[in-house]
Parts: sequence; C-alpha cells; structure tokens
Amino acid sequence: MTSEDEPPRIDLVWTRVARQPRRERPVLSIDRIVTASVELADAEGLDAVSMRRIAAELGSGTTSLYRHVSNKDDLLDLMVDEIYGEFDPPDAPSGDWLADLTLVARQGRARMLQHPWLASITSSRPALGPNALRHAEFALTAANPVHRDVTIVAMVLTAVQDFVLGATVAELAEREAHRQTGLTEEQWRAAVGPYIQRVIESGDYPAISRRVRDAEEPGREEQFELGLGCLLAGIAAKYAATGVRS
Repeated sequence: MTSEDEPPRIDLVWTRVARQPRRERPVLSIDRIVTASVELADAEGLDAVSMRRIAAELGSGTTSLYRHVSNKDDLLDLMVDEIYGEFDPPDAPSGDWLADLTLVARQGRARMLQHPWLASITSSRPALGPNALRHAEFALTAANPVHRDVTIVAMVLTAVQDFVLGATVAELAEREAHRQTGLTEEQWRAAVGPYIQRVIESGDYPAISRRVRDAEEPGREEQFELGLGCLLAGIAAKYAATGVRS
C-alpha cells in the first residue's frame, strides 16, 4: 500500500483522554469543563459554546482549559458522550427485540428532547465515546434476532434511528417556532383558522377538508409511538414472512 492509499488518521479524543476519578478532581477538570459546556449548550444553544466562554463560566483562563481539552472538536465529543452517560442501557437485551428496540428509540428521543443541540451532531457521524459505544453494543445485540445477516441488522437499526431523528427534529422545530413567534401550535392553528375555513369552503381539497373536520390532533408522544410501532411491526412482518427471523 502506498502512502496515497493509506486512509487518513483521525486523532480521536478517546485515544488520549482518561478521566480522573472524582475523588481526585483538581479545581479545573475535564468533568467540570464538560458539565459546564453541556449546561451552556442546553441554555443557549451550541453556537454559544466556545473555549473562551467556557473558561469564563468556570472562572479560568482559556489557556488552562487547553491543558485539559485540546480543542472544541474534542470538547463536543466529550459533551455528546456525557449525554449518552445519562441514559444507561440495560446490562443485556431481554430477548424480545421489539421491546428492546422500542427502548432504544425512546431513549434516543429523550436524549434529544433534553438536549436539543444533540440532534445536529449525532445525525452526521456516529458517537464513539465509551458511553455511546455501550448503547451501540446493546442496540446491535438486541437487533441480532431480526436477521442472520449482520448487514441487514445494521440497516434495520439505522432505519429505527433515522425515524427517531426525523420525528424528534420535527418536535424540536415546533419548539423553536414557539420560541420565535411566541405562539403555541394550538395558537398558530387558531390564527390560521379563517384561511383554512376558506380552503374547506372552496371544495377543492376534500381530503384536507375531511382531515381538518374529522381528525383529532394527537400529541407528539402519541404520534411518535404510533410511527415507531408501525415501523417495528413492518420490520417484524417482513422478516417473519421470509422465514429468516429467529
């Protein structure tokens, strides 16, 4: 293999960082830096997080921060893994893959709802910290009974994760719309009500009219559970029908 064929090397924070036991923490530590960073991101968004701002929050100099965390990319990796550590997966799958993947999905939604900035990071590259790896190991092991081909197992798990991301991002977008406009979803519907009434009265949109008149408005959690249940039922039916599900 020539040097041009060699893959690029990425200096992951996980090959360098060893967290200190809590009883031996100095005044400024990785744990304190990460905790302050997560709190700031939760309160003001990810754009507010910078090494200088975190140093100010902790009453420290920026140079002191760099002695513990090399750069902002490393800090983001540590923050993501901190969030995964808030949600412990079971020690082992239950043997009921439907129940286990439902738990995986619910925990994924809960992580992103509690920390809205998380979705923008974990949607692009997988998290590789020790806490995230524990979750990934549980999820993959739980999904193993779906199919004997590990590629299919990985694709099934990706489908579940993509559903969770899409559904939760939509929920977070509604929160952001509320923040920007000051209107709840119900208040927005009331505001556009006169226009929608004209749409119904035009007679041009019978399906939309029926939906507006007759359908109830489910809550976000109810909608999530319905979508997740349909997805998992479809996966179960597909592989049960082909006789490859164990």
